[in-house]
Amino acid sequence: MTTWDRYGRDVLSRDPHKPKLTASSKIRAQIGLVVEDAETGWTGAVIRVEKSGGMLVVALEDRRGRVRTFRMGAGFLIDGQPVILIPDVTVPPDRAKPAVTASGSLAVAGARARVARESRIWVEGRHDAELVSRIWGDDLALEGVVVEMLDGVDHLAERAEEFAPNPQGRLGVLVDHLVTGSKEERIGHQVAAKWGPDSILVLGHPYVDVWQAVKPGRIGLAAWPKVPPGTDWKTGVLRALGWPHASQTDIAAAWRRILGSVRSYKDLDPALLGRVEELIDFVTTTA
Repeated sequence: MTTWDRYGRDVLSRDPHKPKLTASSKIRAQIGLVVEDAETGWTGAVIRVEKSGGMLVVALEDRRGRVRTFRMGAGFLIDGQPVILIPDVTVPPDRAKPAVTASGSLAVAGARARVARESRIWVEGRHDAELVSRIWGDDLALEGVVVEMLDGVDHLAERAEEFAPNPQGRLGVLVDHLVTGSKEERIGHQVAAKWGPDSILVLGHPYVDVWQAVKPGRIGLAAWPKVPPGTDWKTGVLRALGWPHASQTDIAAAWRRILGSVRSYKDLDPALLGRVEELIDFVTTTA
């Protein structure tokens, strides 16, 4: 009679404690490829390959624009897997021009969207979300950051209670018209004080509406029209411009026209650019 041994015939034939070795793959150091130096943990995109001290080195730029060089070869990781970097002979490094995203960041070759983080960025409304996505969409996908609509700062305290931000699940909030003495400033301070600086960051821009963050020259204006107090800002602007403004359909059409004029970060006011970049850094950094 044959007996089946579920544990195998020779329990000593394999050492279960012996580490499993993973072979390193050879990867061409293409401009924009994101790798991690296994020894230091430095992560960045390849911006050039050059000779230094008689050996080939690869320069890696992190998302904050800092650059370090490392010896070409073994000792790198991609998605946690060991790789050996070799020169990319298809494009001479001194002639390659790295592509950039709409936000001005170095574009990552062959990048896939990262699994969403627990941390979030909240913006006040749909137009804010669409503008952020247009400029920072590639960066946010790479970092695994989800942008959600708050539908008004009045809901911030209630929504924050539901989210319960913490140092591992951070919350970044972009608020319209965040100026000294405003309702928006008061609400932002109260919520930030409750959850602490390692859990939530509330920032804002000075504009009544995010439309103003688009440089007026993009739609042929020297400046955005001044709207009388008590008048809905979008309606007042469209009326001053002679654009249709009687309905939400008119406002939506105007926004599509404005958004369509935005090509890159250069078309936005720095007061918005800096705040969004700061929020991205905050939610992608672990305390």
